[in-house]
Amino acid sequence: MYSFSALHRISLMASKSQRLHQIAGSNLQGSTKRARTMTTNSSMKDAFAKYAEYLNDLNDKRERVVKASRDVTMNSKKVIFQVHRMSKYNKEEVLEKAEKDLAAVTDHHVSRLVKELQGTDFWKLRRAYSPGIQEYVEAATFCNFCKNGSLLKLDEINSTLLPLSDPSLEPLQINILDYLLGLADLTGELMRLAIGRISDGELEFAEKICRFVRDIYRDLTLVVPIMDDSYDMKTKMDTMLQSVMKIENACFSVHVRGSEYIPLLGSNDPSSFLVGLPDIEL
Repeated sequence: MYSFSALHRISLMASKSQRLHQIAGSNLQGSTKRARTMTTNSSMKDAFAKYAEYLNDLNDKRERVVKASRDVTMNSKKVIFQVHRMSKYNKEEVLEKAEKDLAAVTDHHVSRLVKELQGTDFWKLRRAYSPGIQEYVEAATFCNFCKNGSLLKLDEINSTLLPLSDPSLEPLQINILDYLLGLADLTGELMRLAIGRISDGELEFAEKICRFVRDIYRDLTLVVPIMDDSYDMKTKMDTMLQSVMKIENACFSVHVRGSEYIPLLGSNDPSSFLVGLPDIEL
């Protein structure tokens, strides 16, 4: 039989051993938790670093796209100004120069957008390049109408962009909204062209422009109300209606009171239709 003192020592030794096991177990669990925490923190840092790098690259690309879009806008306007130099005496020469300028815009400036926006980026960055694309559509459709007397369709414009794209990636394609917005701006340029043609005595050409612009406006009044993103388009519809009315009033006034209006062509007289004031209510 053990004595009381011996039993007491055995009990103390057992308690110490149990405490040592508990301490060792708690240290092991703490080490495991610290390891897991360090691994989790490292994974989160890596994920955030990759996301930050992605956002920085996207912002850099957006800045390049905005710059390219501005260049497209500026040079497309030059094409439109070139077409407005057209008269019945130099039509072929002016349109040939405008087509060459438009091809240069496509090759030198639109191609930069195509290279930046291949894949799916053209959906993410649409707001950055949309103004330039709208101006490009306006210039392309303006040239085509003056040369062929018809509307350049969206598929035809997009087909000219395909050779600029990498065949292995999804190509940049102008979407229907940007095309319609560019088409709305086209009517304003056609209104100015029609007034200029009347000044030069080309009444038949002005009447052709009038019918063309009227058809565009009529068709868009059917499409715009059912569009998902139509705020910009609805804003431009009011301006488009004003352009239609100015052309109609100009053509109608020349037909009805042609002998009276001939001296006013190109003048600043407040009663002249050339300043956009309708003389006859339709």
